[in-house]
Amino acid sequence: RPAFRERNVSGGNEVRRVCERASGTCWAAKFLKIRKSACSRLGLERSGVEQEVEILQAIQHPNIVTLKDVFESRAEVVLILELVSGGELFDFIAEKENLLESEAIEFMKQILEGLGFMHSKNIAHFDLKPENIMLSDKVSPHPDIKLIDFGLAHRFHQGEEYRSTSGTPQYIGEEDESFT
Repeated sequence: RPAFRERNVSGGNEVRRVCERASGTCWAAKFLKIRKSACSRLGLERSGVEQEVEILQAIQHPNIVTLKDVFESRAEVVLILELVSGGELFDFIAEKENLLESEAIEFMKQILEGLGFMHSKNIAHFDLKPENIMLSDKVSPHPDIKLIDFGLAHRFHQGEEYRSTSGTPQYIGEEDESFT
């Protein structure tokens, strides 16, 4: 019998809310399909998923989603992550219409603290966009920022030069368009 039971599947079928049977604590389960063969276009390279796991294990910080556990089979890897239920920061701001300067400062401070911590570990996110900046919950009057989705993140080694064409096309800067 699995230690987790599925509850309230929402959105697509990639991330599901699951609850630990013993404690009742809820988590987010991120299901990552693994490529069946090198020439397959479906799924992810196992090495890329392993890199995401290594990075999440290295960056435990209050403003970065926490990795609790990993389950794997030949066909998929399931990341058990902190449940971040407050929605996207972008949606929060759009709903509110007026964001106080003090609130904006607090959000920016938390984003920069999370990024600063990652960068101190020589890790870059490479897919930072409004959809990947979440709020910890909906009930707190001052929710915490949580950076999510480290599938494109990279840990740099001394003297390494890095070039990549990955990322979200709408968010690629003009200086990077020569790579597309």
